[in-house]
Amino acid sequence: MGRQKKGDPIHGWICLDKPFGMGSTEAVTRVRRLFNAQKAGHAGTLDPLASGILPIALGEATKTVSQMMEAQKVYRFTINWGVSTASVDREGEIIGRSDVRPPVEAVRAALPVFVGEIDQTPPRFSAIKVDGQRAYDLARDGAEFELASRRVTIHKAAVSASPDTDHVEITIRTGKGVYVRSLARDLALMLGAEGHVSALRRERVGPFSTDNAVTLDILADLVHRDAALEGLLPVATALDDIPELAVTDQDAFSLRQGRPIVLLPRQVETLKSRLREGSRTVSAFQGQTLVALCEMRAGRLEPDRVFNL
Repeated sequence: MGRQKKGDPIHGWICLDKPFGMGSTEAVTRVRRLFNAQKAGHAGTLDPLASGILPIALGEATKTVSQMMEAQKVYRFTINWGVSTASVDREGEIIGRSDVRPPVEAVRAALPVFVGEIDQTPPRFSAIKVDGQRAYDLARDGAEFELASRRVTIHKAAVSASPDTDHVEITIRTGKGVYVRSLARDLALMLGAEGHVSALRRERVGPFSTDNAVTLDILADLVHRDAALEGLLPVATALDDIPELAVTDQDAFSLRQGRPIVLLPRQVETLKSRLREGSRTVSAFQGQTLVALCEMRAGRLEPDRVFNL
């Protein structure tokens, strides 16, 4: 007999509004324990110094995490002018000071340079591995190393507030792999100023936003009232931009067995018109139940990830 899994078979997503000061791993552990879930994971790390949207997958929803890595994200952050730090956040060692306070008009004029596909060098204090070691560990040890720039996309960037001469708040919408601290560092350099990120909040990850978010306190209250499932979003929430195909009971059985199904010509044409550029991924549903994520190839759907729901 196989070993029995610990916990309950809970399947779905939690759109967590992660509090400031808590790491992503700790947040996942807290949610998993609240639900007594067998399995949990998250879509996109959020630093302890940041708050906001951390999508947490439970059970079968973990099979859709890879889809969320491609999702667009929205960040709102504040740059504190006058002081630069080694980590480009408020906890880092001070490495520069300046009396320069860029006017908000200059910030607005500079932002378009960072919109579109750009080359961005990650901050030295990041989780990127260098010869098997995390960059932030090497940086703390004072080691000399270089991080290669990478091609990233920032879809939109705008000044959202300017509370005083020492601070400016910026909101950006990005693709994957963008570092807010790198943007703040490069913007300060362009404007001839010193600055660091003093506040950071993620407001959206794909379909997960502050509109459908819950806090740990809300989840704890739901669990206390034996209503935890009210805070759970469907597994398919992460698949909102993937075309769906309704399949018959027989086709659903075949997909669950790992066997491909043949599509009708009209189904192929309909799905092709709805696929994301460069994608072949289609979600198969039996009624309201998600059956599988499939790849469409040569007029067939080949199951890639099968769901036990």
